[in-house]
Amino acid sequence: MPLKHMHTVRLEPVGIEMDVEEGETVLEAAFRQGIALMHGCKEGQCGSCKSLLVEGDIELMKYSTFALPDYEKETDHVLLCRTHAYSDLIVELLNFDEDLLRRSIPVRSYEAEVRAVSPLTQDIRLLEVAIEAPLKFWAGQYVDLTIPATGDTPAITRSFSMSSAPSSPEVLSFIIKKYPDGAFSARLDGGLKPGDRLTAKGPYGTCFRREARPGPMLLIGGGSGMSPLWSMLADHIESGEQRPVRFFYGARTAADLFYLEEFAAIARGLDDFRFIPALSDAPPEGWHGERGFIHETVRRYLATAQLGGEIDAYACGPPAMIDAVLPVLQMAGVEPFNIHFDKFTQPSS
Repeated sequence: MPLKHMHTVRLEPVGIEMDVEEGETVLEAAFRQGIALMHGCKEGQCGSCKSLLVEGDIELMKYSTFALPDYEKETDHVLLCRTHAYSDLIVELLNFDEDLLRRSIPVRSYEAEVRAVSPLTQDIRLLEVAIEAPLKFWAGQYVDLTIPATGDTPAITRSFSMSSAPSSPEVLSFIIKKYPDGAFSARLDGGLKPGDRLTAKGPYGTCFRREARPGPMLLIGGGSGMSPLWSMLADHIESGEQRPVRFFYGARTAADLFYLEEFAAIARGLDDFRFIPALSDAPPEGWHGERGFIHETVRRYLATAQLGGEIDAYACGPPAMIDAVLPVLQMAGVEPFNIHFDKFTQPSS
């Protein structure tokens, strides 16, 4: 077998050097070596891994010009998830987190088995999976789950955030929104059964709970964005840390809400906790909670709340929700480095 051609990538301004094989992206090489760089979709759609190429020869795989506009490409900006190295490189990271780098976990593949699939709402399912060895991850991270190829059907890989806490490293749970034409999610009603084999690869993600922070914590989600936030909340409770927690969740109707009894129990047992759901299609009567989109609820709340302390905010959900929430948080004075988010983009294929 011929030796793989290796190149060295130096990451500035952090001064980290790593190897990259021809045929893998710079981001994949970082994952393999346990170097946690900022990233999101891993498919060239979100721009989270955008960096500046200082020196070296590369080739960019197909990407979205939303993530990397032509004018930025012309000034040597690159997406690390799309970058193949053909020489030694020097790359300047435009967005990095020293805490993230300190808490890096190497990405690994694990054999897995379906334990159970259960309904939470008409279109949201809870998937429980047992894996062959403990998976270390931080609350809020995700893995790639793969249904293996069978016959003429190709393998299907999708990214899902764990809803279970890191204290359960061998049995993972996922809150997944079901789409009628979803290659993976459509199999959650009858297609995937207990005992079916999967592959889990991870952990990925930079939107994880930062520990030992005294100020208020805001958790903001919609749809399956509940999954990583539920993991963060469980991890926070297990930690014994004391801080104000506000959990905002947007849904269309009351039928789209779930875990209401669990939230009520948490509110009884956890100091200074509130669950604040909002319905965008609330009926004229019978609903006494917040109305409208969740970013509007967050705006109204922050305009009058007196939480005190430095706020940490975590937002997880569809891109439109995230794009609406971020300016609300910024206008409310939440420091940019205390805002963590995960956009649930649709797969490109």
